[in-house]
Amino acid sequence: MAASSMLHVRLDDEVKTQGNAVLDALGLSASDAVRLLYHRLVADQAFPLELKVPNAETQAAMAEAHAILREHRARFDNPASLIEDLEAHSGK
Repeated sequence: MAASSMLHVRLDDEVKTQGNAVLDALGLSASDAVRLLYHRLVADQAFPLELKVPNAETQAAMAEAHAILREHRARFDNPASLIEDLEAHSGK
C-alpha cells in the first residue's frame, strides 16, 4: 500500500456545515469527497465533478435498495413479476 499523508483544509464554518449536509445526502464523507476529487484531478488532468443530490425518485429507489439489502429479501417474488414490472415501466 502506498504511503499516505494528511491534508488540512480551512473552511468557513457555515460552508463546512452546509457542504457536509450535501455530502451526507450523496452518501460521501468529506474525506471521500477530497479523495475522489484528487483521483479525478490526476486521471483527467482537469478539475472534474458535477455531483448533485439525487432527486426524489432516485432517493426512493436508493431507499428501497437499502431496505432490500438490509432485510435480505428479493424485490420480486418470481421472474414473471420482474418481467411484468419491466414491461409496465418500459414506456411501450
